[in-house]
Amino acid sequence: MTRRMAQDVEAAKGAAARSAVMGIAENERRIALGTGSTAAEAVRALARRFPQGPGLTLVASSRATEELAASLGLPVRALRENDRFDLMIDGADEVSTALDLTKGGGGALFREKLLAQLSHRLVIIVDEGKLVEHLGTRHPIPIEVVPFARPVVANELATEGWTVRLRGDASGLPFRTDNGNEVLDLMPRQPLSDPRATHEALRSHTGVVETGIFAGMAERVLIGHPDGRVEERRRPDIAHRQD
Repeated sequence: MTRRMAQDVEAAKGAAARSAVMGIAENERRIALGTGSTAAEAVRALARRFPQGPGLTLVASSRATEELAASLGLPVRALRENDRFDLMIDGADEVSTALDLTKGGGGALFREKLLAQLSHRLVIIVDEGKLVEHLGTRHPIPIEVVPFARPVVANELATEGWTVRLRGDASGLPFRTDNGNEVLDLMPRQPLSDPRATHEALRSHTGVVETGIFAGMAERVLIGHPDGRVEERRRPDIAHRQD
């Protein structure tokens, strides 16, 4: 990616993040925070709109997001047993035309999915390059796996036709999630025609903790453009979660 292209992507992410934060209603003060470079833009926008976070209840999906929020003066606390959130703001690696998502590029897919399930609304912010017709087109499908089971799971999935890659960290060792698990990145033989069924099939393997397929969960997707424009797509059929 050229420097100009990278700048355009960052500008698009920033535009989408600002739009998501400005769209927070007065009664939406319990907010779950996602993980990754786009979610980080939302955290920065949140800190600008709510300096020191007065009245906000914030829970982050990763230590990285928690540390960023704390550095910006936002009060982040641990998840509690009865927590429910008005809103979650997060990014995505892919967004299909049906508004299904591939997530987990930042390695926080389990925590992101849990917080999304606890949230009344899930708002996704992306740049235009994340839009695809079907999941599995440009980005692998990540799954979080128990390290002990990982060799078996990887072999089973390769036998099923997936291209399987163990995610590594900067030192060349296996990447570890905040839960102490590993991540396998899976490319399908062809893009997914039924993300829900694929999620269930992947979860059926003993040792798979969670998948990065978020089917039918996003209420809105905000698509940022380098010139500051933000396009909104809504999923009209989604069933809102009630507190």
